[in-house]
Amino acid sequence: MINHYKFGELVYKGRTYHRDLIILKHAHEERIISNWWRKEGHRLQVEDLEEVFSFKPNFLIVGTGASGVMKVDPEVLEKAKALNITVEIYTTHRAVERFNELLNEGVSLAGAFHLTC
Repeated sequence: MINHYKFGELVYKGRTYHRDLIILKHAHEERIISNWWRKEGHRLQVEDLEEVFSFKPNFLIVGTGASGVMKVDPEVLEKAKALNITVEIYTTHRAVERFNELLNEGVSLAGAFHLTC
């Protein structure tokens, strides 16, 4: 569970992250991609999510930053739809809440979180 989020900081299972990250969770399998960098900083493209698409979660929750500055390319949504992945896009604060809701439901899940702007 994500314990806390504030601008530039996310705490997951007691561990603090100060850089963007992806959390992949399915049943007892979990992977964290810390220091996640995108091809273009405030633009989320298919290439930025290759590990997520390989993981094939039921849900992808995208946190676009505290103020929602990061934008999601339409191709990301098209690729996710082709793989039957439901994408939900929120500011990071709301994305954290939604990620935790789905985590509690036990669904296969990925969260891609931009921690700053």
